[in-house]
Amino acid sequence: MTEVKLDRIGKKYGAVEAVQQFDLTIREGEFLVLLGPSGCGKSTTLRMIAGLESITSGDLLIGGDRMNDVDPKDRGVAMVFQNYALYPHKTVFDNMAMALKLQKVPTAEINDRVGRTAEMLGLTDYLQRKPAALSGGQRQRVAIGRAIVRTPKVFLFDEPLSNLDAKLRVKMRMELQELHARLNATSVYVTHDQVEAMTLADRIVIMNGGVVAQVGTPREVYDHPADEFVAGFIGSPAMNFLDLTRDDTGGWRSDCGSLSLPALPVDTGTRQRVRLGVRPEHIEVSGAAAQGPLTFPAQVLLDELLGADALLSLGIGEARLLARVGGTGHPVKGDSVAIRLTPSQLHVFDCETGAAFR
Repeated sequence: MTEVKLDRIGKKYGAVEAVQQFDLTIREGEFLVLLGPSGCGKSTTLRMIAGLESITSGDLLIGGDRMNDVDPKDRGVAMVFQNYALYPHKTVFDNMAMALKLQKVPTAEINDRVGRTAEMLGLTDYLQRKPAALSGGQRQRVAIGRAIVRTPKVFLFDEPLSNLDAKLRVKMRMELQELHARLNATSVYVTHDQVEAMTLADRIVIMNGGVVAQVGTPREVYDHPADEFVAGFIGSPAMNFLDLTRDDTGGWRSDCGSLSLPALPVDTGTRQRVRLGVRPEHIEVSGAAAQGPLTFPAQVLLDELLGADALLSLGIGEARLLARVGGTGHPVKGDSVAIRLTPSQLHVFDCETGAAFR
């Protein structure tokens, strides 16, 4: 196991700053996920760790050694690519053994390491096949196996599941979790899929425009997003947002005038305008006659059955909210309902900076 430290790492392409002041220590044995939309700098960061991109500023340390100018092959890292990057004319065995042969590892040791890795990944029966005779999931396992046989200090994964269908992605996610538990190796995983991030990560780094927006466990970034971007990016369906303005009584009213809150669960100082966030699964939907604090009448504008759950598009006057409810006996389009909000499940953000009020 090896610690990886990124000390104020930056990357520029001419005048464009792709990654800015990335400062983080990846602990020994940790599975860290870099998450964010396309163009946020996550793959560039991974490629700087691998040595496939030069570092413009800052220092990269792997196991305490500075790696800025060290060749990729000497960094002790192994990378699994999105497109597998297998040799089509070589067998599975030869693909997995290639790096060891280049390092002039003895034949007996190559056979042993490839054999043990193939057994671990369920590839023993496919060692003499070529990639064209394998399924997408099998090819991805070969790519992972090729990395494992090198016994690297750090594993790097660049969106390895994005080319697989939905069912296979679920299976491969479970396999990656089991593999990490077995190897306990330091791993850095890049994805734009929040489900992968939430299920695989010990910690998630959420990036936005080349900047780290938040670092935390999956639970932390879901329950306590640092800003409006993180709140809207984490969670499916996305968080609902409403703009609120302070009224003459010190309470808050939505800009569309249909929701009125006597108080907010956080101190907003002297702010006169804030943005309220509430997740669809935190909106309680009940019969139209329900009453109580933070309870509002609503109309179901659209209902979508997902199986175990259903999504309800709700109209509260001019305001629109999306709620997630159980898929059995839920309200349907045209029904009058009441919604209730729980103060502890509300998020409040600064309209100007997007930062969350704590």
